[in-house]
Amino acid sequence: MVIAVERKKTARVGLLGNPNTGKSTLFNRLTGLRQRIANYPGITVEERMGTAYSGREPVEIVDLPGAYSLSATTADERAVLDALTARAGRDELDLLICVLDSTNLKRNLFLTLQAADFNLPMIVVLNQWDIARKRGLQINCEKLAEQIGVPVIPLSARTGEGLAELEKTLRQELERPSFLRPTTWIPEVIPPINNLCEAVDGLRPAEALRLLFDPRSALYDHWPTQRDTIASIVREGRQQIAAAGMNPGPAEALIQYSRIREILAEVIDHKESSSPASSESIDRLLLHRFWGSVIFVGVMWIVFQSVYTWAEPVMGALEYITGVSQEAIRPLLSSTPLLESLVVDGMIAGVGGVLVFLPQIFVLFFFIGLLEDTGYMARAAFLMDKALSWCGLNGKSFVPLLSSYACAIPGIMAARTLESRWARTATILMAPFMSCSARLPVYVLFIGAFVEPRYGAAAAGWALFLLHFVGLFIAAFLAWVAHRFFAPLESSPFILEMPQYKVPHMRNLLLRMWENGREFLVRAGTVILAFSVLIWALLYFPRDESIEESHRENYLATIVQESSVTPSEAIQLISDEDSPYYDDYQNHLSAAYLRDSYLGRFGQWAQPVFAPAGFDWKITVGVLSSFPARELVISTLGIIYQLGPDVDEDSSGLRSQIAAETWSSGSNAGQPIFTLPVVFSVLIFFCLCLQCGATVALIAKELNRWYAAGSFIGMTVLAWGAAVLTYQLGSLL
Repeated sequence: MVIAVERKKTARVGLLGNPNTGKSTLFNRLTGLRQRIANYPGITVEERMGTAYSGREPVEIVDLPGAYSLSATTADERAVLDALTARAGRDELDLLICVLDSTNLKRNLFLTLQAADFNLPMIVVLNQWDIARKRGLQINCEKLAEQIGVPVIPLSARTGEGLAELEKTLRQELERPSFLRPTTWIPEVIPPINNLCEAVDGLRPAEALRLLFDPRSALYDHWPTQRDTIASIVREGRQQIAAAGMNPGPAEALIQYSRIREILAEVIDHKESSSPASSESIDRLLLHRFWGSVIFVGVMWIVFQSVYTWAEPVMGALEYITGVSQEAIRPLLSSTPLLESLVVDGMIAGVGGVLVFLPQIFVLFFFIGLLEDTGYMARAAFLMDKALSWCGLNGKSFVPLLSSYACAIPGIMAARTLESRWARTATILMAPFMSCSARLPVYVLFIGAFVEPRYGAAAAGWALFLLHFVGLFIAAFLAWVAHRFFAPLESSPFILEMPQYKVPHMRNLLLRMWENGREFLVRAGTVILAFSVLIWALLYFPRDESIEESHRENYLATIVQESSVTPSEAIQLISDEDSPYYDDYQNHLSAAYLRDSYLGRFGQWAQPVFAPAGFDWKITVGVLSSFPARELVISTLGIIYQLGPDVDEDSSGLRSQIAAETWSSGSNAGQPIFTLPVVFSVLIFFCLCLQCGATVALIAKELNRWYAAGSFIGMTVLAWGAAVLTYQLGSLL
């Protein structure tokens, strides 16, 4: 059937298909770098959008999530169904491009026939045509087009074969669209569909069909006040189907697959040859209980080390560029100290804090794309499924959790590959518990200052090693508790398709890297920058001039007394940048300003809260200042202990300073502040606390702000409780 329609200004085309059909590869071919991410309320998945060109006219391409059916019982299926019905904030689609795997038409056609009920113009693409040809599979595309009533294009998205024909057909179909012939249903299906459409305002026949065959469909959410009415009509309709001698559960599948068999009987001239022996041999090795696990550990080690080591030089370079930029800008604004500090310590430092995550994100998503495109990711998930199933996760959660040991940011983003909403949510909330590389400076500082001098390098190494597993064990236990008592009773089984082994396309890998990096900069980066400026303001204000006057007088008096110089000579010593007293004076002044800042005051006020964990006010201020990013605690402690902000975890001055720190008052006056119970209390706190503004922002984006707030508050309370318990038990022992 061909109908001429009036064209809108910009046509909107949806890409529909099963997972692993090459749909995203085709999307990248059509759109290139002209892509963006779309988020819609009420779902936890994203849809990619991009611009292609039909002749000279732009066409908006929507890459819908991969789905096996339209039952709308998962987030992916619901997103696809909402797109087909133009609900939940979506615009109407002008055309559907259904992407089918040429080597598995029988399964792929099921989703295509379901979509036909929505009366949208359609083009069918037989992707992976080159693989089908190598296997000796012969498909009569002209006959298939005749059978279903829409154009059928053989294509290989990986190589670009057939792409020109698709673009030509796309232009033609936007002008004179074709519609796939819908399935003829048994008579018992028609009355309940009509009853549903009459009872529910705005309900379309295709939606009524979905409600009838899928009683658990998320479509109910669109009509919450009429849920009982819909359920009653659906129940009666299913009883009528059962009375006709057909089980209503598999009724749709039986009817649709009967039609699919009729279609393919005249389309496939020769049956596909058996899978190549090489693929079976590879699977026998990669899925072996022992050798498959050994290979998996090796592959994951390479991925983890690459995320950590490959990114390290670029991260170091970005940090160096940030420092050089700060030093270059500082003299230009020295006449206005407030503006200088805002730009240098707030904005440039904030931008640097955003950019430093990019190398890890790029490397991680390169490897995720590589593993997915080759087909190994599905094998890895299969191997890890049993190891994670006891706490409600499945094998696909392993890679995001492992990646979070480098940084929770790319780990959380990697959780997008999880289809199950429960598994995806649990994995995202577990990711911040993994001991990321940002915690390492804190571990190295305190272990190097207190454990290694007393017990040696071996004990220090073991302490560092074990700290990396504290968060993992607690997160796994919490996931088990949540799965045991709060997870949905009807959990989805772990169903995984083993895709064919393929050679990845470098262009697609680079596009995926770019897309995720750009999204991080746009979404999470703005929040990180805002956090950085906020913390700068809390550390800078109020800038009371009396602080400098009082500090200057005391410092000058000390120089006069210790160095036997005149007051005028002392003033010259602290004013001359080449004088050894200049930097020391500036460090003492910075420490005085920090102590009197809003954050410093709050830290001193909040110190009684952290006292049960053995913290003094200086540790408390360091903890509070590190909530945007854990690494900030090192520079903050450097300022507090009058060593300047440029110290690092290996600084012998900072280590000796905190080791010599004593209580100035109270019953412990003169006693060391940092006893071993205090040291491990601090380490356990940093193990478990969510001190990363970027992670909080990303959780809010991936889930919602309530999950982000709950994760932040929950982990902070948990870290405080664990630190108190560590200190109290350690003190008793």
